[in-house]
Amino acid sequence: MINKLVSKIQKTNAPIVVGLDPMLSYIPEHILKKAYAEFGETLEGAAEAVWQFNKEIIDKTYDLIPAVKPQIAMYEQFGIEGLKAFHKTVEYCKEKDLVVIGDIKRGDIGSTSEAYAVGHLGQVQIGNNKFRGFDEDFVTVNPYLGSDGVKPFVKVAKEEKKGLFILVKTSNPSSGEFQDRLIDGRPLYEIVGEKVAEWGADHMGDSYSYVGAVVGATYPEMGKVLRNIMPKAYILVPGYGAQGGKGADLVHFFNEDGLGAIVNSSRGIIAAYKQEAYAKFGAENFGDASRAAVEDMITDISTALNAKF
Repeated sequence: MINKLVSKIQKTNAPIVVGLDPMLSYIPEHILKKAYAEFGETLEGAAEAVWQFNKEIIDKTYDLIPAVKPQIAMYEQFGIEGLKAFHKTVEYCKEKDLVVIGDIKRGDIGSTSEAYAVGHLGQVQIGNNKFRGFDEDFVTVNPYLGSDGVKPFVKVAKEEKKGLFILVKTSNPSSGEFQDRLIDGRPLYEIVGEKVAEWGADHMGDSYSYVGAVVGATYPEMGKVLRNIMPKAYILVPGYGAQGGKGADLVHFFNEDGLGAIVNSSRGIIAAYKQEAYAKFGAENFGDASRAAVEDMITDISTALNAKF
């Protein structure tokens, strides 16, 4: 799957991923009204609104981008109905030939991690039959329980030829409380980065490993260090746009081939119509606003990369 991701990035010339992280406050009133008219102001109604919102954004952007990243918590808040919307979103994105990165941030002791991995990447055995649960192409994994929480994901990813993005240095302001602590004189995130390189060494695609890393756009200097520690790991870079990251800040996340990283923007794209720069589209044309935001993001990052390489 890493080969497909790299191929699609090269084809689109867009090393970006759209974060499908819908909040009800992002969804235009006309979408909410229609969903509530059919299902009421219920969990089912909210989930229908989320699904219709996602579908419009996917329809307006899929030809420009290689991948999407739905964040499962935004769906779980609506219970089972929300998870149905998550599943429909994943299936629809795959119909559009998008690579789907399930942002699930799971990580637990052995058997629990294996169950998470099977549910999101693999196949569950039921009698004589096997079934796929959510069936994403990649998932994000929290490594801070150690190797026995990560290796079950690696095992299933190998079996299914799918991939992982391991949390190494996250974009949130308080990440340094733990991730920056010095261990034997070195930041913990560097040690985790070395483990990512180790886990991925025997799970290689053509040029890059199936085991990648999450490194926040808000920490470009740390990204430069981690790029060197993990030369074969693809880096998923959250924090662009709404969290402050810009194209010029991101060049160190990439290798000299212009590959090696994929940059995420969530509300900066899916709620673009709420921004002054895209207000001309209006809520009725929120999908077109999202498309314009994608185009601007591609231009920003491409300009920065061309200046660097």
